[in-house]
Amino acid sequence: MTTTDSLTPNPVLRVAPAAPAEAAAYFRASLVFHADVSDVAAALAADGDPGFVVLDSRSTAAWDQGHLPGAVHLPTALIPGQAGQLLDRSVPVVTYCWGPGCNGATRAAFALAELGYQVKEMLGGFEYWVREGFEFETWEGRERRTADPLTAPAGSEDCGC
Repeated sequence: MTTTDSLTPNPVLRVAPAAPAEAAAYFRASLVFHADVSDVAAALAADGDPGFVVLDSRSTAAWDQGHLPGAVHLPTALIPGQAGQLLDRSVPVVTYCWGPGCNGATRAAFALAELGYQVKEMLGGFEYWVREGFEFETWEGRERRTADPLTAPAGSEDCGC
């Protein structure tokens, strides 16, 4: 190893980590804007009002293929014209779309925020809802798949996060 190699940081540390206070502010901001699938599922499964409504921003074909039980269906393009009829501005909204490779939930959250709604995006979307083994609805009824051990702990309801 040459002297130059020892002075060159690895790819992880090429850009130094943020100061702890900056990191805390960034991660708090992330939690302000995002909720994960397991937390949404736990809140919906608890007795009583979870304090938010879940909004599926996908197409009707995607909705029919599967959606979260109790979700409101409102495709992103229809939000400006229909949100006021379907949603209460005093109730926070959690948006979702297909999954991590889709930014439809982000676009829906942006459209809702511009209309004055409090909103969070559900990370993982419908894909991770299903992969974590939570019940979903289709046009044919309710369904549940076995949890994917790469996304949820085998034999446990709690991932410990």
